[in-house]
Amino acid sequence: MNLGLLGAGLVMGISAVGSAIGIGFAGSATIGAWKKCYIANKGAPMMLLTFAGAPLTQTFYGFILMGQMAAAASFAPENGLLYLGYGLASGLAIAFSAIVQGKVGAAAADAQGETGKGFALYIAVVGIAETIALFAMVLTMISL
Repeated sequence: MNLGLLGAGLVMGISAVGSAIGIGFAGSATIGAWKKCYIANKGAPMMLLTFAGAPLTQTFYGFILMGQMAAAASFAPENGLLYLGYGLASGLAIAFSAIVQGKVGAAAADAQGETGKGFALYIAVVGIAETIALFAMVLTMISL
């Protein structure tokens, strides 16, 4: 068994789980914000979808990293345990980024839906949470 290929699969799977959890948080808050708008006889701002969908990108980062790790593991199977560690650590970092991003996105959707103000500020904080996943992906790729 090539443990490096297992690590490649784990980075993808763990990242996707984090995305799903984050989307669950942000998506639920987005729907709640829309409900408040409808109750107040206001239109539902479609820009709230930005917050709901933001954690999806971490799945892409996991997918990109999976490809790089699979190639590295196929080239140097003797480093399989190292790549397995990379897969677990990077997958968890990317997943937690998505989860936190979902929580931040939930607060942002609620605030934007209620006030109609502050989108640029809210999306900046969502972007900060995204940066952790990018760092995890890029630094792992450099380490491969």
